[in-house]
Amino acid sequence: MADSVEDLTFNYTNEDGQLVRKELAKEVLSKGAWATVMYLYQDLDRRSNKYRIPKVSIVRYRKSNGVYRKQSSFNISSEKQGCHIMKVLENWY
Repeated sequence: MADSVEDLTFNYTNEDGQLVRKELAKEVLSKGAWATVMYLYQDLDRRSNKYRIPKVSIVRYRKSNGVYRKQSSFNISSEKQGCHIMKVLENWY
């Protein structure tokens, strides 16, 4: 794990050293003992060996003993779902 929010990443490499989740962008939504980070990422399709369409994940981290650990997350799995969330937030705010 990382000791600063800037060092957090959503990349994931499997035991063979292959990058199976690729971070495309990162936005820090909040910092502190509890940090919230939004990632744009792609998963690797192991059959075709090509990356799938981008998804979004919002991850909540808690700093404990000097390092950030994942506490919870929410994945926005489609463009349709993301657009719906945006519309609801625009109406509420």
